[in-house]
Amino acid sequence: MAAVGTLNDEALKRKERLKAMRDKHSSNKNDDESAMETEEIKEKLPKPSFRSYKPGSETLKDLSMDTIKPSDVTDIIKDQLEAGRTDHVVSEVDLNNLAPRKPDWDLKRDVSKKLEKLEKRTQRAIAELIRERLKASQNDLAFVVMSEGAGKEMDDDD
Repeated sequence: MAAVGTLNDEALKRKERLKAMRDKHSSNKNDDESAMETEEIKEKLPKPSFRSYKPGSETLKDLSMDTIKPSDVTDIIKDQLEAGRTDHVVSEVDLNNLAPRKPDWDLKRDVSKKLEKLEKRTQRAIAELIRERLKASQNDLAFVVMSEGAGKEMDDDD
């Protein structure tokens, strides 16, 4: 327990020394210097500006801002509305662009050029076959006409 009493005594001595140092330090400063420091601090602090409320004291009323009236923006808004209007009408909507594409659409696009060439060849071949059949049918038609004509002559002879 004796140790606790000595610790308290040492703490009191330390407090007295700190107090003496503070007094010594504060007595060294002049009153003029401290007055100048407080003025500098006051100058550095920002002054309040009252925008949304009116202060109650007279000293603060001088710091309040004047009420600002909004400017007339109707002409500016009219110009913007006119600029925003578009006179173009959407023509036809391409349904191919709106509908989702099949997974192989790019392959079909790549092969389509080759298919066009083949389609032309196919059309030529079909036209050629039709011409051949017409020529053959004309020959057959001529044979039929001649045979019928010969058959009628035979009937007339009877």
